[in-house]
Amino acid sequence: MNPYVQWLLATPVQFVIGWMFYKGAFYALRNKSANMDVLVALGTSAAYFYSVYLVLIGSDHGLYFETSAVLITLILLGKVFEARAKGRSSDAIKKLMGLQPTMAIVEKDGEITEIPIGDVQIGDVLVIRPGSSIPVDAEVIAGESAVDESMLTGESLPVDKKVGDDVFAATVNSNGSLRVRAKKIGKDTVLSNIIRVVEEAQGSKAPIQRLADQISGIFVPIVVGIAVVTFLIWYFIASPGNFAEALTAMIAVLVIACPCALGLATPTSIMAGSGRAAEQGVLFKTAEAMEQTKAVDTVVLDKTGTITKGIPEVTDFLVSEDADRQQLIAYAAAAESDSEHPVAKAITSFGLNEVEKLPADEQFEAIPGHGIRSVIEGSTVLMGTRKLLADQGIDLNVDIAEVEKLENEGKTVMYMAVDGKHVATIAVADTLKETSKQAILELRDMGLDVIMLTGDQERTAKAIAAEAGIDHVIAGVLPERKAEVVASLQAEGKRVAMVGDGINDAPALAVADIGMAMGTGTAVAMEAADVTLMHGDLLRVADTIRMSRLTVRNIKQNLFWALAYNTVGIPIAAVGFLAPWVAGAAMAFSSVSVVLNALRLQRVKLR
Repeated sequence: MNPYVQWLLATPVQFVIGWMFYKGAFYALRNKSANMDVLVALGTSAAYFYSVYLVLIGSDHGLYFETSAVLITLILLGKVFEARAKGRSSDAIKKLMGLQPTMAIVEKDGEITEIPIGDVQIGDVLVIRPGSSIPVDAEVIAGESAVDESMLTGESLPVDKKVGDDVFAATVNSNGSLRVRAKKIGKDTVLSNIIRVVEEAQGSKAPIQRLADQISGIFVPIVVGIAVVTFLIWYFIASPGNFAEALTAMIAVLVIACPCALGLATPTSIMAGSGRAAEQGVLFKTAEAMEQTKAVDTVVLDKTGTITKGIPEVTDFLVSEDADRQQLIAYAAAAESDSEHPVAKAITSFGLNEVEKLPADEQFEAIPGHGIRSVIEGSTVLMGTRKLLADQGIDLNVDIAEVEKLENEGKTVMYMAVDGKHVATIAVADTLKETSKQAILELRDMGLDVIMLTGDQERTAKAIAAEAGIDHVIAGVLPERKAEVVASLQAEGKRVAMVGDGINDAPALAVADIGMAMGTGTAVAMEAADVTLMHGDLLRVADTIRMSRLTVRNIKQNLFWALAYNTVGIPIAAVGFLAPWVAGAAMAFSSVSVVLNALRLQRVKLR
């Protein structure tokens, strides 16, 4: 091809398409550092300007216009693959964003209209029809339904919703019709917060990435030095006076050494890993959290709401031999239905599940610190402590050993009397979540020390710990002291992960090396934590540590192969065995191989 035509075609590639490399090199050198842009700018400029020189002196042989153009093209091809990798690893975010509806049905002044979701205001009343997605975070003000919250919590079963319950954007209303009042809109919804957390984690720089930057800062000046030495050796020794051959060898060294793969090694793995973790219900706030989680050797667990459900349940309902159990359950549930106490709510809930219909509570009286008195179907029902019955002169008709057994299991024991006669003994406890026992076993199998930290009394704490399979219990700890306990463990040289769900856990979550908040817990806990476990069960703790270990291992594989590739490639290029364009293709291939290795994280199955 005519040299001037080559010049014409190569110029826009060099200075328009390739301008980004000159700009990157300028800023790097101005900051007294060096990066891959410096190598690309040097290599392609040497090829381009030498070719211009040859054209100007009338030579049409040994031109390197195609070398600079193809080199820039191949490097940009590598960047296209990188961009695609980022796109794929952000699929979790895109899927979440796509779940939120674009329109909302609003009820104003008795009229129902459909408006864009961006026009919804806090306090607006929305109508949610069966089968439709909920547009914003809201509170149910009318109607009952089951809502599919699997995209937020991972729970496969729909959650029953009634007046007063919260519903969340992008969850799906299953059957009934609901009227809800908007509480959070736009960027404040739970869904938007999840998206923000994942994006921040993917965009943040891990400590291991800083290591890659430091390596590049040392590596680039060394490569430039090797390239200059290569040119001198070829020009003065290997092929004396042959400027073209010396330049070719120098360009090949600069090109093959481009640490593109080194620069891609960490971000691609972090993005792929955090994206996959998000799909599995584990949200890393930062890349640093993702990297450092792997080093955890001690897991401290809050009890209430973390190991246990956080809601009291009736575990035992023992009745006298001659009593009608179903009737007593109905009486107990009806008697407690007017009380706001958590134990009362547990008994009422138990009764509603056991009997078809509760009798009316004709007269209710709370006895502070002791229990309640109620009149049901003409019978006087007493429910409360042993002292309440003793004050009324009622003898206990129960096996004391059996009661002590219940109390030793950490259960709250209540007594029920009808018309002056003790007829039932009821035990209430905050029970283990279904997955807690298996999760703790998995953590121990991974070689981690598991500790339960709680403000509860020691007997209750030890009973729960024994059931869950935890040997080490720290009980009776006030909220402000939880952080001190975590700090003392760190002072012993332990790397501590704290798992909690409440406001009282927030200080400990912040102090711990890695704080993990249950997604079913409070917003304060989630703000203080490094990781949010959306599924609300302890199985995700083991998943979090596994994902961190896999991601860091993937990063180290990438760094190793990137450096190994450069170490092998530079001598080959220096002795003249690689043409510059072949070196460019090989360099682009190394970047693609790093990206493909990172994308293996997208196929990880945590369970």
